[in-house]
Amino acid sequence: MTELTTRWLGLNLRSPLVVGASPLTDDLDALKACVDAGAGAVVMHSLFEEQLVAEQMAAHRFIDSRINMDAEASSFFPGSEMFEMGSGSYLKRLELLQGALNVPVVASLNGVSPGGWVQHAGELESAGASAIELNLYDLATDPADTAATLEQRQLEVVRSVVEQVNIPVSVKLSPFYSALPAFVAGVEAAGARGLVLFNRFYQPDMDLDELALSRDVVLSSSAELPLRLHGIAMLFGRTGLEMAVSGGVHRGDDAAKAILSGATAVQVVSALLAEGPEALARITEEMQNRLSAMGYDSLTEARGVLSLENAPNAQTWERLNYARLLHGWQ
Repeated sequence: MTELTTRWLGLNLRSPLVVGASPLTDDLDALKACVDAGAGAVVMHSLFEEQLVAEQMAAHRFIDSRINMDAEASSFFPGSEMFEMGSGSYLKRLELLQGALNVPVVASLNGVSPGGWVQHAGELESAGASAIELNLYDLATDPADTAATLEQRQLEVVRSVVEQVNIPVSVKLSPFYSALPAFVAGVEAAGARGLVLFNRFYQPDMDLDELALSRDVVLSSSAELPLRLHGIAMLFGRTGLEMAVSGGVHRGDDAAKAILSGATAVQVVSALLAEGPEALARITEEMQNRLSAMGYDSLTEARGVLSLENAPNAQTWERLNYARLLHGWQ
């Protein structure tokens, strides 16, 4: 059988299958079941920049409101425990998971601009995070915000977070970059260790009867996977970042395709939310059986075999794909 151990973000994992950021990180029993089912690591849900900044500002406003009080009253200064700055409960959760799970636990930050909030990266490291996943969830809505300014701002965020910690930082991207390899080169130059492709943007629908937004969460399907495979395959061999696929992994064949495209790790979320931890055991068995049937003794042998540079017909496929787009072929 194919040996499933892998190395991701400098961490030794017993399996490439990782529990991605999701509400599951609030359920310790579910996470333990996922680890028992073969998960190699766990990624916590994100701390959001706007949440951290809002709570920081609330603390500052409280303190400022006391400046004009008389000397006796102003001698009161609240203890630090009154201001968790949005991260206190998260840090406690992180410490709990690190102590209860025998796999690496990756903390997650979601930010779009450099600022004081990045200091929380250091707190995550102190609380025991094995690594940090930095989620660059930034949707441009201002006409004055060009692609160049947005990307430069994001690279500054990556650099700021990397400078705060000694643990590895992995950057989770959206698929909406006009020149993905160039931006990834910037991410690597900023000091990141890994890459996650791709984020799934929250896309509310419209309820015409209620004339309102419908906020139902739609889980992924395997139909979303090819976009991820293409991105990983295009970057494999062209970056030193260790890459993970996220989105669209529901079967063992999906995970095998991710490895063959060049992924070091494969994040699973929707399948777990739909089926529970049992899905992880099923995907692990299916992936291992498929890779073994293909003759691979280890993930290292399989990794990148179907990348853009290594696949026998990759260049032909790229030219045909471009021609279809250029001429409107169906």
